[in-house]
Order: sequence, then structure tokens, then C-alpha cells
Amino acid sequence: MASQRICFQLQVKPDRIAEYVERHRAVWPDMLEAIRDAGRCNYSLYLRDDGLLIGYYETDDDDASAAALAADPRTAEWEASSTDLFVSLSGDRADQSALQLREVFHLEDQLAALGE
Repeated sequence: MASQRICFQLQVKPDRIAEYVERHRAVWPDMLEAIRDAGRCNYSLYLRDDGLLIGYYETDDDDASAAALAADPRTAEWEASSTDLFVSLSGDRADQSALQLREVFHLEDQLAALGE
């Protein structure tokens, strides 16, 4: 299966942006390892000044990756301590409630279709 490219959106509370940034300067080693072990790579977060957060990662199977993170005890404390940084969503965990964005363009895919 080809690697899936996943992009998602969340909203950090405006009064918690500095805290959010600071927490991500050095994510807990257990959390980093859990993300890696769940099969996510090339993971980046981008934050606009008003708190709009865009995340991107690649994985072979996003459903399996999400299930692995949800079941991993290493993620529970991080998620519990992070949830209140976000504008309320439908779930208890921001990582499971994030709005996924639909990819509409990928340069390499279109170049490959041209035979390059």
C-alpha cells in the first residue's frame, strides 16, 4: 500500500498559544516514541498566530496508526494534559477529533502521471 499523507486542522485556544508552543519545544520522549511506533513519520505541526494549527504526517495505514496511539498507554497522559489547550471538539482527545483535510494537489503524483 502506498503511504498515506494526512493533513489535519485544530484550533488552539488563543490564550494558550504560548503554552502550546512551549510544550512542543521538547515533546516527552515516550510520546515521540509512541508516535513513531504507531507508524507515523514526517510529522510536522504549523501554527498561525491566531491559533489555527495544521498538522501533517505520513503513515501506511492511518486507521491502524490512530488505533495504536489510542491504545498506547504512553499517549494517555500527554493527551489528557493537552486537551484543554484546544477549542472544544466533539471528542475527549484532540488527536482523535481533528478535522482531516482533503488533499487536492501533490506535485510528485502529477509529475509521475506525466511519466517524469
